[in-house]
Amino acid sequence: MLAITLADLRTRSRQFLIAVVGAGLTFAIALLLSGMVAGFHNEIDRTVASADADGWVLQSGTSGPFTSVSGIPGSMVGEVAAEDGVDDADGMVISLQSVFADGGEPLRIMMIGADVGSPGQIVPEEGEPVRGNDEAVVDERLRLDIGETFTLAGRDFEVVGLVSGLTMLGGTPNAWISLPAAQDALFQGEDIVTTIVVEGVPESLPAGLALMTNEEVEEDSLGPMRDAVSSVDASRYLMWAVSTIIVAALIYVSALQRTRDFAVLKAVGSSSLSLFVGVAIQAVLVSLAAAAFAFAVSGFLRPLYKVPVEVPGTAYLLMPLIAAGVGVLSSLVALRPAVKADPALAFGGS
Repeated sequence: MLAITLADLRTRSRQFLIAVVGAGLTFAIALLLSGMVAGFHNEIDRTVASADADGWVLQSGTSGPFTSVSGIPGSMVGEVAAEDGVDDADGMVISLQSVFADGGEPLRIMMIGADVGSPGQIVPEEGEPVRGNDEAVVDERLRLDIGETFTLAGRDFEVVGLVSGLTMLGGTPNAWISLPAAQDALFQGEDIVTTIVVEGVPESLPAGLALMTNEEVEEDSLGPMRDAVSSVDASRYLMWAVSTIIVAALIYVSALQRTRDFAVLKAVGSSSLSLFVGVAIQAVLVSLAAAAFAFAVSGFLRPLYKVPVEVPGTAYLLMPLIAAGVGVLSSLVALRPAVKADPALAFGGS
């Protein structure tokens, strides 16, 4: 039966090639959509981890540090640091801002202001950390090189360091500057912070303040993109459905064209089950070939997406299993033609 199946694949190679390409493209898109969802989560996790904090102190009744801006007097940083259970505390100013580079269109950044030398200041992968009030470390997605400048709130900043993979809100690059510079940009120089990051777990906090864990901050930061993530997930499932339909259409047409073949095989003693298994093997082989095609082309399609796309390793491992499932499901459309084939057709009957 396997030999007959492979022979039919060779005979109808053009039809199967079209199905492989069509289903393969939908597989590739589904793979990249999985990477998009993972990218949304990973960028948040990395940004939160970059602060090297155990908790985030904010005004009571506000959302997280990356989704709201609420002022806390800078004097309260010392009060929080003095609380039992706190090893260290640093004020930060975090806000979504627009910057200008080379007189071009405004670019969105997640401004992160922290004291020079504090854990909140990122150590760049390339270049130097922020040491002055007119310096910045930015993510490479801002498309600025070391030595270039951008303007934020009427002030020029020189890029002294670069990082990668540290973005928010679906690819908005983070930019680290000094705390005084961030306070100038957001609070006209007033000694105000938007959050206080702490090492350790405070047993209590001054009135009007609340603590968020890293996990709570990550969950809150995903909030603005929750509908987008849900839509991407729905689109991913739709791609699997489309690929199933593509393979099923091919298998069904093939089964109709093989009616006489089925009749001959039944006439020589083949069971309906064995005929269906042969068709199922054919569908699975087409789906696996489509998965291989998806692996090959997904890398070329990735630049089409402007948001972070980080396909997890588990997606590559699951793809062949999902493809096999698609093949088996698609082959069900050929069940009736295979089972109902009349052996009399093998002898010219009707």
